[in-house]
Amino acid sequence: MSLASKTPDVEKSSTEKGMTGSDTEIGYVDDGNAVHQEAFTAGDSTYAKLQRLAGKFGVEQRGIERVPSDERTDRSMSKIGTLWLSANMVVSSFAIGALALPVFSLGYVDTALTIVFFNLLGILPVCFFSTFGPKFGLRQMVLSRFFFGFNGVKVVAVFNVLACIGWSSANTIVGSQLLHAVNGDMPGWAGILVIAVSTLLVCTFGYKIVHHYERWSWIPCFIIFLIVAGEFGRSGQFNNLLPLASGPSEAGSVLSFAASVFGFATGWCSCAADYTVYQPVDRSRKSVFLWTFGGLFVPLCFTELLGAAVMTAASTNQTYLDAYESSGIGGILATILVPRLGRFGEFCVVVLALSIIANNCPNIYSVSLSLQVLSEKSQHVPRFIWTFVATCVYVAIAIPGYENFESYLENFMSIIAYWLAIYEAISLAEHIIFRRGFGGYRPEDYMDASKLPPGFVAITAFCFGVMGAVLGMAQVWFVGPIGQLCGGEFGGDVGFELAFAFAGISYVVLRSMEKSYFKR
Repeated sequence: MSLASKTPDVEKSSTEKGMTGSDTEIGYVDDGNAVHQEAFTAGDSTYAKLQRLAGKFGVEQRGIERVPSDERTDRSMSKIGTLWLSANMVVSSFAIGALALPVFSLGYVDTALTIVFFNLLGILPVCFFSTFGPKFGLRQMVLSRFFFGFNGVKVVAVFNVLACIGWSSANTIVGSQLLHAVNGDMPGWAGILVIAVSTLLVCTFGYKIVHHYERWSWIPCFIIFLIVAGEFGRSGQFNNLLPLASGPSEAGSVLSFAASVFGFATGWCSCAADYTVYQPVDRSRKSVFLWTFGGLFVPLCFTELLGAAVMTAASTNQTYLDAYESSGIGGILATILVPRLGRFGEFCVVVLALSIIANNCPNIYSVSLSLQVLSEKSQHVPRFIWTFVATCVYVAIAIPGYENFESYLENFMSIIAYWLAIYEAISLAEHIIFRRGFGGYRPEDYMDASKLPPGFVAITAFCFGVMGAVLGMAQVWFVGPIGQLCGGEFGGDVGFELAFAFAGISYVVLRSMEKSYFKR
């Protein structure tokens, strides 16, 4: 039952008109499942009282309820691009590029090629699903009910919750390392708390404040990364490209690093539509796609390539190596910025540490929405409460993980790549083959389990995808039989490629039978 059906004063509108795949022909209006803002404060329940309190402070009250078309009034296209620009112009993406040498023993040329190609591959699904927000007014996990069914999507939502919390933990550790590099007396847990509390303050207020913050926060970070590049280049340290190698070991290293790059880039896929649901219903899909593409591809490649360059230089610079050993990525950045720039250099390092806020905001905002998808009871816990709970959880994970960041990040990125490849394979197959584009949806059915796919095949295909990931993975803790064949002594990770193939093929075969039997 929807929230709208429980609140008698909700404004009801006309039944949905026809849906087609054309931008100009999609002209539906909202039915009763689209909850208007006044519905959240109706009644004397604890939920209503909390929502009224939230409204007094300008906190967004809407959770996973569909956004009515008359509330989709965010006319700024550039906000789409700047949100992703700020979320990725951060020290976390710099750290991904920096993993290439110490973890995978790759030179700069092979690292650069891997970064460009697999970022391109990873962001395409994010750009595509961002176009769904204006058309349907549905959050990404709610939209996923049309792929996985009303109950099946709860499995996906659990994975997304774990991913968002894991992202936030890893990001916060990087920021804390930077703060420690500036002030050696500042313990890791203190830096984690500073970043987490700052992120919570932004996310609590919701969609509009997140967009406002992300609109400008990329600018100082971009300037500082340019300063890093300039100081680094001026020092003359980048004189060892480590030539492109060949053979099974090289292939395995490239494939394993590619899984980390792909996982970081495609990690936004499971929340893509969350940040376009207030865009007008007639917004051009092409425009949304291109703004998202630019906002992702530019900062990801720029920061990761810079991180790879710095770590390549570290291989022949003992000062850099010592800084990395003592304070991780933060230590190297401080070594580049502080000796020549003094206090201003320290200020730059602190700003980079706080850039983590921009990266964590989309995670913590979206994790609250995923938690609401899990059950009717969790939906009636206000979004801002879930934001607070998620923050507490990822802080509890980040503090003990501070000392083992490198292995934590590399393993986590690969696992993210596995499950999102499965999600993308099933979702794209349903959209392209069985719904044949945007005309195959009736978004007003998002709360009606009887009109959504049963979800049996989606979950079965998900399991096949997991099987593919296990066969193809090459992790410190496990190397699959196919992964072992794709590299040297330690194998090569092809887990996300096999996960996508296994899930997609099995879904197409089985979904045909499911749809024929259930007629939905």
